[in-house]
Amino acid sequence: MSSLWTTLRNNLRQYMILLALLAIIIAFQIMTNGTLLKPMNVSNLIFQNAYVVILAVGMLMCILTGGNIDLSVASVVALVGACAGTFIITWGWNSHLSILLCLLIGIAIGAWQGFWIAYARIPAFIVTLSGMLVFRGLTLIVLGGLTLAPFPADFLAYSTGYIPNFFGLDLFGLRNAASLLIGVALAIVYCVGQIRGWFWRKKKAYEVENPWVLMLKLAIVSAAVIWLFYTLGAYRGMPKVLISVGIILIAYSYFTSHTVMGRHLYALGGNEKAARLSGVKTRQLLFLAYVNMAFLASIAGIVFAARLNSASPQAGQSFELDAIAACFIGGASAYGGIGTVGGTLIGAMIMGILNNGMSIMGISSNVQQVVKGPGPFGSRGL
Repeated sequence: MSSLWTTLRNNLRQYMILLALLAIIIAFQIMTNGTLLKPMNVSNLIFQNAYVVILAVGMLMCILTGGNIDLSVASVVALVGACAGTFIITWGWNSHLSILLCLLIGIAIGAWQGFWIAYARIPAFIVTLSGMLVFRGLTLIVLGGLTLAPFPADFLAYSTGYIPNFFGLDLFGLRNAASLLIGVALAIVYCVGQIRGWFWRKKKAYEVENPWVLMLKLAIVSAAVIWLFYTLGAYRGMPKVLISVGIILIAYSYFTSHTVMGRHLYALGGNEKAARLSGVKTRQLLFLAYVNMAFLASIAGIVFAARLNSASPQAGQSFELDAIAACFIGGASAYGGIGTVGGTLIGAMIMGILNNGMSIMGISSNVQQVVKGPGPFGSRGL
């Protein structure tokens, strides 16, 4: 069993990123006179950054393969939104069928780019730079330079709106008490899962963290989750888009840490030649990483189009930069093989809070770019 100091030392980077996030939240809470953490603004933060988190998770999978990135994701977001608008608004197709077709379009884009990267061995930077231009041009062609709006309610239902207050619950004067109950349930599930995992690792004679560290982590995470859902309940409740984001975070966190393919992804990024000689199917993994990236970009495109309630030819501008920055701020290595979904989430939260906090303060977008710029660079020192 590792000591408290050993645990802290081994997880220093992760804890430093968390402390940086906490410091940023406190600073903007003070500078915005308490506006940052007001229930309405917390809800807005989730809506504003849901697509960034989705893109960042996909980008992490690409970065893990050896520091590769995908520059085309913003254009894919715009193209998928344009296709959705054309299918649903212009042609009047069924929303559910249109969403499925949009996801298939995203997968096809990923397969196209993945083939050139994984099998033709063209550098990912070149392929995705080409994709960024091609798919943005296709977006303009599909929309004819026009913005399509509005979408029907059944399309918006997936990523806008809030979970209703079940059975008309009234707890602590909250507008939506169901949100608090969901938060408590999630905190309990998290604690049970962590404790069971700790005992399983100890039974297998693996190195485990100090139980006091475990208890402290459970207490902090549980308190943060319950506070978040309590705050959301004080406004209108849990945003529906949070369900999609939560499923993606849980699924990819499990994939990277508990599956053979996930461990192979880290091996590929650590040393591709050694991984290939060890029997890892490196080309297939690289191909799947870009198919997965385009698939998640199509989900982000649907979420973003629903948030705007329109399909715009200018949608997704600079989204790829926010996604890449979130990964590097969250501790991913530019050389591949290092990075976690949890760290990526923290990086996305830092970017989102910086954007939101400076907007509340009325800081111009030009200055915001200057402030956000050193983030990925400075993260390498953590």
